[in-house]
Amino acid sequence: MKQLDLGNEKIGKLLLSFSIPCVISMLINSVYNIVDQIFIGKGVGTIGNAATNVIFPFVIFCNAVAGLIGNGSAANLSLRLGEGKKEESRKSVGSSITLLILVSLVVALLGELFLPWLLYAFGCTKNVYSAALSYGRIILLGVPFMIIYSGMSSIIRADGAPTYSMICLVVGAIINLILDPIFIFSFHLGVKGGALATIIGQAVSFLFTIFYLNKFKTIALRKEDFKLNRSILKTLSLGLSSFITQITILALFVVMNNIMTIYGASSRFGSDVPLSVYGVISKINSLYVSSVLGIAIGAQPIIGFNYGAGNYERVKETLKKLMIVAFLIGLFFNIMFVFFPELVISIFIRKSDPNYKLFMEFAIDYSKIFLLVCSLNAFEMTSSIVIQSLGKVKKATLVSFTRQIILFIPLALLLSHFIGLYGAIYAGPIADFLCFLVVIFIFGSEYRSLSGRKDVKEVEWIKEQKREVPRTSYVITIAREYGSGGHYIGELLAKELHIPCYDRELIHLASIKSGFTPTYIEEKEETRNSYYENDNAIFIAESSVIKEISKDPCIIIGRCGNAVLEKKKNLYRIFLYSSEEDKINRVTKYYHVPKNKAKEVIEKKNRERAKYYQYYTDKKWNDINNYDIMIQVDVLGIEKTVELLKTILQTKKD
Repeated sequence: MKQLDLGNEKIGKLLLSFSIPCVISMLINSVYNIVDQIFIGKGVGTIGNAATNVIFPFVIFCNAVAGLIGNGSAANLSLRLGEGKKEESRKSVGSSITLLILVSLVVALLGELFLPWLLYAFGCTKNVYSAALSYGRIILLGVPFMIIYSGMSSIIRADGAPTYSMICLVVGAIINLILDPIFIFSFHLGVKGGALATIIGQAVSFLFTIFYLNKFKTIALRKEDFKLNRSILKTLSLGLSSFITQITILALFVVMNNIMTIYGASSRFGSDVPLSVYGVISKINSLYVSSVLGIAIGAQPIIGFNYGAGNYERVKETLKKLMIVAFLIGLFFNIMFVFFPELVISIFIRKSDPNYKLFMEFAIDYSKIFLLVCSLNAFEMTSSIVIQSLGKVKKATLVSFTRQIILFIPLALLLSHFIGLYGAIYAGPIADFLCFLVVIFIFGSEYRSLSGRKDVKEVEWIKEQKREVPRTSYVITIAREYGSGGHYIGELLAKELHIPCYDRELIHLASIKSGFTPTYIEEKEETRNSYYENDNAIFIAESSVIKEISKDPCIIIGRCGNAVLEKKKNLYRIFLYSSEEDKINRVTKYYHVPKNKAKEVIEKKNRERAKYYQYYTDKKWNDINNYDIMIQVDVLGIEKTVELLKTILQTKKD
């Protein structure tokens, strides 16, 4: 979609255009896992379903590893392309693919070695052990395919081919769907048949992603690009948030599996039935989760663009419609889970199964109680995505962790201890309702903070306000120590040369490019102690703005300007520093920092600037080789430093 459409097209139409592909992709992932559950349930029974459930935490871990490398590489690819660094883009992608292959082989090998121990750690029972071991041994053979194609699909999407990425998943899911009944019913292979169908489908998806290596749109991979290099560290840091999210899901699954096993043993259902039921209900619920998350993720660019452009009424309209649609989807699934659970659950088990009655009884109870108010989850899932779109990473993380980690796991452990098996089930609606209250408060505060005031909408607006006849043809970048007076020198020099000086103005312009608010960007610039995908989006936006405004003579303060414009002609790179005493006096006088804290604040700020510069440029911030001139400001003073720079610039030939 064009940016003009995002700012003017009807919100309903935009939501459909952006959300439907996301929903389809996420549903495909869910169906992939459900297919085995259905056919194994019909062909093998309760024990088979329980076996797949015991192995599922390992699948989650593989997805976490794939996300760590794949999502991190995708973010790094976007970052380097945004900077115009294609060589680094190639090396980043190539080394990430190599790491995917190596890590997938290690995970598969360790899984095979420790599988018997892992089965019991994941909540396996004695009755289920044999089936789980048979299923797991085969599934582990497909781990390299699973991790590589999952990680590669993220990279392919970042390369601008989301349709191809989706096809990779669809083809594998279809192969799995076709082979499952053949292997399980025709060849009577039981859980082994389901596992074989799964890894063959994964192998086909893997081949599709490998075929893409010669079809990259933005880069052309070479053999030497596949060597492991230091860009891997950046890739892993960018994918860490995705990895942590998957690990929390893994923790939840393992805890619930063990609760079903331990407390089920002392109930009339035994251990196997609750373990099997939990796996089935989780897979069914994933359809609901995928639908809501797909719509919310699809709304991200609409919200982000209009928020950054200052179209707050359109943001409010999008949020209203998004919440209504998400809640209606949640209500539909809620009605199905509570009033018609047997229609869905019966798909996963045959009537001839000896545990059929117990399975259906517990599954219906589980569905009606555990998912009693699951429609409220729509607000939690949607709010997490929305708040992240508004640039509030910490709040978004809090929302994501509230239900599973902060509320549900502690409640499930506590209630099952006092009530038994059903205690964990009652923990579901209690956690859902409490989480809903927390989310409504957080989301409400963000919604109320929206105002009708508009930010700057065009880059040319600021440039026009500063336009004069320049007395130099140079673009000047100024990097400076905190407290050295660099900003003030930049402003004075700009007035002398009749050219604009950009410092805080870059925040407003980057807001338009990135979709984040000026306030959020300013906050991130003040606390550069960790890096997330949002930070890279901000850096890309600021770099893009710097390249655009540098078409005319100007002064750019900080923000790695000298590195962003390193290939530009008529560029003059300056670094300003000062003595410790002078910096302390300046920050005390002008920034109102207490004198006893001044040294600590100065050192912290300069460490953050150095770290930020090295992270994005792989160079040292205060290295003289990165600049044309370095000046100790307190030797000459502010005014004399400005005069010196003016003289140098006016006498230097182009």
